[in-house]
Amino acid sequence: MSVELDHIWTRVQAQLTVLVDEPTHRIWLSDLQPVELLGEHLVVSAPAQTCRWIQRRFGRVIEDAVELVLGAHATVELQPAGAPHASSSARRAPTAASAPLPSERERAPREGPLGNPKLTFDQFVIGDSNRLAHAAALAVAEMPSQAYNPLFICGPPGVGKTHLLSEIANLLIAHDPTIAVRVTTGEAFTNEFLGALGERRTESFKARFRDVDVLLVDDIQFLERKTRTEEEFFHTFNALHDGGRQVVLSSDRPPRDLQALEDRLRERFECGLVADIQPPDLSTRLTILRKRAQHDGIELADEAALHTIAEHVHSNVRTLEGALIRVVAFSSLTGRPLTAELAAEVLGTLYPRTPSPGASRHTIGDIQAATCRHFDVSPDELVSSARSARIAWPRQLAMYLARELTGASLPAIGREFGGRDHSTVLHACRRASERISSDVASREAVEKLFTELGPPSAR
Repeated sequence: MSVELDHIWTRVQAQLTVLVDEPTHRIWLSDLQPVELLGEHLVVSAPAQTCRWIQRRFGRVIEDAVELVLGAHATVELQPAGAPHASSSARRAPTAASAPLPSERERAPREGPLGNPKLTFDQFVIGDSNRLAHAAALAVAEMPSQAYNPLFICGPPGVGKTHLLSEIANLLIAHDPTIAVRVTTGEAFTNEFLGALGERRTESFKARFRDVDVLLVDDIQFLERKTRTEEEFFHTFNALHDGGRQVVLSSDRPPRDLQALEDRLRERFECGLVADIQPPDLSTRLTILRKRAQHDGIELADEAALHTIAEHVHSNVRTLEGALIRVVAFSSLTGRPLTAELAAEVLGTLYPRTPSPGASRHTIGDIQAATCRHFDVSPDELVSSARSARIAWPRQLAMYLARELTGASLPAIGREFGGRDHSTVLHACRRASERISSDVASREAVEKLFTELGPPSAR
């Protein structure tokens, strides 16, 4: 593989990790390999036994990732690993003349991980947990700057915020291909602004983000504690809003909980509609799984398998779909029918069955007390700043259990653990989840704590 092709493929894989969730990428897309690049035509190999499935299920996503790296006119061809392919001299590579790059304004709707054409309103499953946010997003897409401006969508990771922002971008462009829509993330906005400062091209940066009809920014909480970036976004927001142009933002918390953000920014974020999304209830989770199974052509030996998956996983949609993929992959690799028993076996240790957050009566104090007893640490040690392994792991696990069993927000959990920031809680939950997935002793500790806490209805 050439150095250039290796570099391009690294960038394509980076885009794929943004466009799909981590379990999906690991199971289906991590084994893809580049074969050759002919102009703007990229040939990619996939495992022979799953090539057709990947083409049918992820073909559009792979094309999106390649276009984001090579440009809007790039094409991609998927072939089974080991299959013969024509040499570069035998193919006609597209030329710059036959495939001109679009202008900056034409490219605006395609920039960044948002605006994914597979994320449409038809694909979004509506439930009580997201009904307001979905209705508001649809209204903004049909009547930008007239319905809710700004629209601020908030909720924990994996509940559909990025999906809604993508839906808005796609519908806007479908209704009016000439509309200038820019989609980005808080992190990308920050990185571009800092780059513009370093290269003394702030005027061109301002034009990129202010000369648009609609600006959509995912994960706006990333601007916290970045003073100069906050200042720039404040003026960008004012320029757009005062000019009657639409702004849509998303965050893992409502504006009032973005305490590290300047007051004037929080006030502007709250001047429109704040619509929150909560983790899906059981009925919505089942609908999501049925729709995904139908879309992917998954053969179920017993629909009760979907009920089992929905009962094991309730934290967010991304994890729910990852659990389905895991069960399907296990069924395919072992040749066993996809039944409720198989789903319970596959998910039993990775996602121990727990009650839905709405039904839980556990408190964070209950979980802290049980964790202290199990690991023989004191309550003061658990919430202290100590970072020794003896204290850090019980603290991470207690935060993870508090998030899974209480339904409390990340800031609320952080306050109960010595006033920690929400990002620290999120990091702890991720570390605990990874350890539980890979370490038997850690899974056993979780199961013992579940047993000790007892069912919520009994408390």
